[in-house]
Amino acid sequence: MNKNTSYPPDYSSVPQDNLILEHYGINELNFESVKNYRLKFLESKPDHPWNGLEMKDFLYKIGAWGKVRNTNKEGLTLAGLLMFSEERVITEVLPQYFLEYRESLEEVEYENWSERFTSQDGTWSGNVFDFYFKTSADLNRNINEDAKRSGLHEVLINTLVHADYEGEGGIVIEKEKNLFRFSNPGLFRISVEQALEGNISNLRNPNLFKMFLLLGLCKRTGSGLKEIDTAWKEYGELNITQLAESERSILTLNVKLCPFDKDIQVGEKESVMENFGDLEDSVNSDDNSYNNKINSINKDFDSYNSGENSFNIDDNSINKEFYSYNSRTNSVNSDDNSYNKGKGYQVGFSNSDNKEVEPTGDGVANREIDYSEKNEQETHISVPSAENVEKELWEISELARRKKRLSPSVMEEIILRLCARKTLMLRELADLLERTPDGLRNNYLAKLLDKGQIRLKYPDQINHPRQAYIFVGKEQS
Repeated sequence: MNKNTSYPPDYSSVPQDNLILEHYGINELNFESVKNYRLKFLESKPDHPWNGLEMKDFLYKIGAWGKVRNTNKEGLTLAGLLMFSEERVITEVLPQYFLEYRESLEEVEYENWSERFTSQDGTWSGNVFDFYFKTSADLNRNINEDAKRSGLHEVLINTLVHADYEGEGGIVIEKEKNLFRFSNPGLFRISVEQALEGNISNLRNPNLFKMFLLLGLCKRTGSGLKEIDTAWKEYGELNITQLAESERSILTLNVKLCPFDKDIQVGEKESVMENFGDLEDSVNSDDNSYNNKINSINKDFDSYNSGENSFNIDDNSINKEFYSYNSRTNSVNSDDNSYNKGKGYQVGFSNSDNKEVEPTGDGVANREIDYSEKNEQETHISVPSAENVEKELWEISELARRKKRLSPSVMEEIILRLCARKTLMLRELADLLERTPDGLRNNYLAKLLDKGQIRLKYPDQINHPRQAYIFVGKEQS
């Protein structure tokens, strides 16, 4: 922090945002922000005596201006600077200060958001007061439910008043199709359990809180998170993450995923796991099973090249010669002619004793198939439609959505079957299972990767924006 600050005599007990910046005066403020605050204060409290005060006196009353007793020193408080100054001035005192809002409601390329603004872009003041109203407007766009809007408002206020503005990383608010994420520097000053129980208030920035309180935007009951957690259950799940190493707090409001088809009914069956079958012998059920029987992938070998759905034509025919399965010119998955290019389904063959199906791309189960006794038969590939796949994924994951507590083995089996059906990104798995992405990654996916039952789509780029999980098969020894 900038050294041009004054601490009251008992500064050790003074909240962070009460520090007095003796060399920062009225001229350091964005007067439009102060004007807008006073107008909102007047609307909220039209008969309040502070409405008639001069600017400096008004700022002193709300905690934006401070005086060091027994001296002539006075100036903006840290809270006043954060609330009403401009980004360039604020970063002189708090070099790590940064505010960001970003929105991505559709699948877009990495760092290509549909809406984004930061405190550094120069198109607005960059202070906390203006950030609140800009962000609130974008968060609530196209949201009609009052309870949902209220929950978003509460978490946004909570993020701003509990942030450690000396910490790294800044405040980042994210709006996506099925979640809202609020991240700020600074850990909770009480345990998460205490925060969710309510009735305990331990503010890091009480003066910032007071300024929002005076506008009627919050209340000091110590039950904010408890109310958010209760209200949001109707729409999804509140997840709180405390990152001790980086000293950051992340609050995520996950939104329940709507069914792919309204006609899908949730049955009362005790467990959908009864239909899973043996994962080694059956990846998928009915007509879409790759390995329901030894020859369930195909009925005829020669049908690869028949009709418009042939995997390869002419020189790429699998059946030009029986032992040509693995030649590059005869590859099942020729770039231009692959039937399943981009669909997550590929078929590969090994020329070792006519056994072993190896994955040649994304999302194919590793299955052991003996063709030695079936080389006179023809095969036919039946590929389900995207709509049917989505329905199946929804049905497979129904148990996890219905029961919030499942044994690890059951959850892992559900994940394996989902990934066997389609290559899935972390966000897609979280939506299907109604679990938090961090919880899935840490509790299940990491273990399945270690066991070799799934693999990464981009193993050499762990943080690839399109990273996904591909089914491999039984546990690798």
